[in-house]
Amino acid sequence: MSGFAPAGDPVIPDYGQASECVIDNGVFCTDWFASQWSTVFWPPLVDHIYMVLIAVVVGFVIAFTAALVAYRRKWLAGPIGVAATFLYTLPPLALFQLLVPFTGLTLLTVEIALVCFTLVIIFQAVLAGLAAVPDDVKRSAVGMGLDSRQLMLKVELPLALPSIISGVRIATVLTVSVATIAAFVVDSGLGSPILKAVSSPFNTQFIAAGALAVLLAFVLDGLLVLIGRALTPWTRARI
Repeated sequence: MSGFAPAGDPVIPDYGQASECVIDNGVFCTDWFASQWSTVFWPPLVDHIYMVLIAVVVGFVIAFTAALVAYRRKWLAGPIGVAATFLYTLPPLALFQLLVPFTGLTLLTVEIALVCFTLVIIFQAVLAGLAAVPDDVKRSAVGMGLDSRQLMLKVELPLALPSIISGVRIATVLTVSVATIAAFVVDSGLGSPILKAVSSPFNTQFIAAGALAVLLAFVLDGLLVLIGRALTPWTRARI
């Protein structure tokens, strides 16, 4: 972002004819936001969604598989959980710095870090959901002739779905937040306009980009709630 007047002068972004709100650096200039939506905000929003979806999908596949293995092999639950928790506790910027020498200032660096932050949440949610399935329900299913694979697909996983969906929701909202820091590595996502706005005194770009990140988190969480209700119709009576 360029074209700002020197400090002390009226703050006028170089985007053509400026309104009074822009000249006075109002709290939020809706006319400027609308005129810059397609160039300043929409592309970073699309990139942000792309980064979040890749991280959550890849993280879910890895964590879900690890949880199934740990559920079958109880002794693996501890080591896998410790490893996932260690990755989760690393500060995002520190993890980016550790990865850059190997993967460079690339989207791959960002995605590896984001996936790491989703693992422990989804892993624990899947494992907790499976462990919460009542033993008498499992015994009844086995008594009806279900083998271990059928028991997992028809009984255990369906009953664990509320916990799994809850874990995915938390991981998704977290990833939306952490992905804004990715602007320190790649010029992509909503963190990019936020970072550029921090270095300028113009209010609207900073507020708009931050608000879009918050709104995106709410929208994705709401979609996952609807997906969860569609996949678990038997829980609607409790809501």
